[in-house]
Amino acid sequence: MRLADRIAVVSTEDAVRASVSYDQLRAGDGALYWLETRPEAGVATVTCWRPGEGARDVSPEGFDVTSGVHAYGGGAFAVTDGTLWCVGGDGLYRKRLHDDEIELVSLGSFGDLTIGDGELLAVRESEHGDDLIAVSLTSVPDIWALAACRGFLGAPRPGPGMLAWTTWSERDMPWDGCEIWVASYSPRGQVGNPVKLAGGSEESAVEPRWGPDGALYFVSDRSGWWNLYRWDGHQVKRVASIAGECAAEPWELGYASYDFLDDGRIVVAVQDGPRHRLVVIDPDGTVRPVDLPYTSIKPYLAVQGTTVALIGASPTAAPQVALVHLTAANPQVEVLARSEHAKLDGAQVSTPTELRVHVAGDREVIALVYPPTASAADWRAPVIVRAHPGPTASCLLRLDWQAQFFTSRGFAVVDVDYLGSTGYGRVFREALYGRWGLDDVDDCAAVADHLLATGRAVPGQVFIRGASAGGYTALHAVAQSGPFAAATAVSAIVDPDRWAETVPRFQRAHARRLRGGAGRVDAANVQRPVLLLHGTADDVAVVEDVRELAEQLTAHGVPHDMLLLPDVGHYVATSAQAGTALEAELAHYRFVMAAAATD
Repeated sequence: MRLADRIAVVSTEDAVRASVSYDQLRAGDGALYWLETRPEAGVATVTCWRPGEGARDVSPEGFDVTSGVHAYGGGAFAVTDGTLWCVGGDGLYRKRLHDDEIELVSLGSFGDLTIGDGELLAVRESEHGDDLIAVSLTSVPDIWALAACRGFLGAPRPGPGMLAWTTWSERDMPWDGCEIWVASYSPRGQVGNPVKLAGGSEESAVEPRWGPDGALYFVSDRSGWWNLYRWDGHQVKRVASIAGECAAEPWELGYASYDFLDDGRIVVAVQDGPRHRLVVIDPDGTVRPVDLPYTSIKPYLAVQGTTVALIGASPTAAPQVALVHLTAANPQVEVLARSEHAKLDGAQVSTPTELRVHVAGDREVIALVYPPTASAADWRAPVIVRAHPGPTASCLLRLDWQAQFFTSRGFAVVDVDYLGSTGYGRVFREALYGRWGLDDVDDCAAVADHLLATGRAVPGQVFIRGASAGGYTALHAVAQSGPFAAATAVSAIVDPDRWAETVPRFQRAHARRLRGGAGRVDAANVQRPVLLLHGTADDVAVVEDVRELAEQLTAHGVPHDMLLLPDVGHYVATSAQAGTALEAELAHYRFVMAAAATD
């Protein structure tokens, strides 16, 4: 009897139901609010948690709270005075929390909603560029622009008689070059005398917010790491020196990687490689670790007094919303929402080990290796190497039920932090520019070769899969000789040059900086079977490129399957079709394994 037959297999339904996504956590009106995306529903819902009342949905049933600003959205809602302001697919809406009706305020693409003094501040994007706007909180809202540029704007943060915001050019991604500006400002007025405070083409300065001391805080990577800085109106000083990233790579608007406790301390989420940790910074700059059961923390911290709410996860807990009470010597954790349903309580899971593999250039590649569930210490198994998206993203050390779907069936799953990943400093993050499809492929192959050499992986049963930019990596990995027997490419980028023309304007600079490496995926070079999974409504990596690749693979006689998912966008794993995609991926690997066994 096979090992996979002796353990509880994670069903497709369970894997999808437990893949709830929590995002955009924030405090307001004496409550906590977050965005909850449930794959079976196919929409993102605003959920409210209030002490003594528990959690309840406050956005209309079936209404998708989603922002398309800068392609990846962020800051899609804000709450004040019993009113929910939120972004739908076509514009800005508002709704009284205790009413069912929702009202369209303005058509357009909005994000980074922030409550000011009697007004809502936001970013509005159009084909001509970005505006910072203010919206009156009156019964008949007025909307007026505060600033405009042909590039990008973000993080409108009101302070005492001041306004701070971020901006970056069309030539940059915000993690490459981003500036922080400040100006005098009065509500329902206009900004005056803007001054650049930090950032530039070689510095990413992000996440400005005003502290309770009236100073402006922000995160800058001028030292090589994103660290926290403070501007007192006269000079800028680093709050604390930390060898780690004190901000997330800003794919979305509205991140909050730090917040202020009411006892004068600052709480910060820090990333170091695939791990996150929580620290508090004392007023004298002393950095103290917070002992938590979480190894992954999303960039959404929300403080209430000396309690911080966060979205945390670990190798044995999928992302959950929790309160961390920081008043005692030993922090107390109170879980408010979790994705695992009762059927998965106590389920046996695969937990990872960290693998370090030396590669050319005297570098180390870090990978997280999830063995088959309940396997012995000397396990040997078919292996799925996963290339994360981005490519400016990273592995996450957290329970992923869709990975457990495979480990419970006898596969090992390996997540690779290849060159260009976030969590290793600015130099490492930029090193993939001009090398995309080369060094990332080599790093994934080096990890696979190591697993084969050490007897962990079964020859002929090593696969690579990736989504978005990771899909591009996966396709190039089988367009050359190497350890991989097949590839799965989800929402894949196929041609960097064409992608630079079709991708939303936010990511065009990224496409220009990345290209110059392996170039277009050439079907004539693909040497192994390929599964293409793609949503027909994907506006980041358009489906036409994948259709064309499939036609070329057919012409060259390359074994492949293509599954197009109707009305699904760029994020397949959290879509209503996630289960269909999982089943297709499993069938792909099993078919390749069965075919090899008969040769």
